[in-house]
Amino acid sequence: MAADNSFITNLKENFRRGDIVTRLLYINIGVFLVVTLVNIVLTLFNQPAGFWTNYLEFPAWWERFIRQPWSLFTYMFMHAGILHILFNMLWLYWFGRLFLQFFSAKHLRGLYVLGGIVGGLMYMLAYNLFPYFAGAVYSSYLLGASASVLAIVIAVGVREPNYPIQLMFVGTVKLKQVAIFMLLLDLLFMTSGNAGGHIAHLGGALAGWWFAAGLQKGHDATKWINNILDFLSGSWKPVSRKPKMKVHYSDKQKDYDFNARKKERTEEIDRILDKLRKSGYGSLTDAEKKSLFDASKK
Repeated sequence: MAADNSFITNLKENFRRGDIVTRLLYINIGVFLVVTLVNIVLTLFNQPAGFWTNYLEFPAWWERFIRQPWSLFTYMFMHAGILHILFNMLWLYWFGRLFLQFFSAKHLRGLYVLGGIVGGLMYMLAYNLFPYFAGAVYSSYLLGASASVLAIVIAVGVREPNYPIQLMFVGTVKLKQVAIFMLLLDLLFMTSGNAGGHIAHLGGALAGWWFAAGLQKGHDATKWINNILDFLSGSWKPVSRKPKMKVHYSDKQKDYDFNARKKERTEEIDRILDKLRKSGYGSLTDAEKKSLFDASKK
């Protein structure tokens, strides 16, 4: 029992201390394990396993989506099998670490969600728009982190297109080559057995490009998502209004000017007094006499 508590405590501590990539890996793997265990228990009791997960997966049919809007978020943490989650998590780990070399942890968190949202919406749009999917629209569901992961891949590719990476069995390639290959692959397989997944990938890629290209122009497409996530987690704080720089600068300028004028008057009086000691009162000009008279009244 103590060993179990120690194991859980270590997991919690690793999650708390880990960066955003580690936390996303933990969440995805944790959800996968819980869903798998629940389905095993249901199977042991001869209950239909997997049916309940449809409420966490993203439906292609828009009327079903209206009844479960949360699925636009939850689907990006769901996976269909061990190989599905394995490859998604490997890509998330590799390109997530690379992403953090050029962007912030908040950007990665926001882009993961943004990529999933755009990928899901493009998936729904395609299934309801093209007649090819008419027979499958009512029974199709989307799940997996691949749209979110591809958004991260494309964002890094846009930011550093010529960055070299080493691929097994291939050698050194540039990031833009990886991005182009992934996009072509998804375009070519849009009508395959996993058509919905490839369409969602294209949506994720669009989100990655939108984020990286916009950030270069000063627009952060993930800001609204991060504000919502911060609010829900309790870490959001309202931006305090600072005093206008103009007023603040004006006060400092007044103090500076006053001190400068005071210093000049003091130096002028010291010069007149020095002249008075050396040459007498008669050597002073009318202006110097007036200055000395005015200073004596203060």
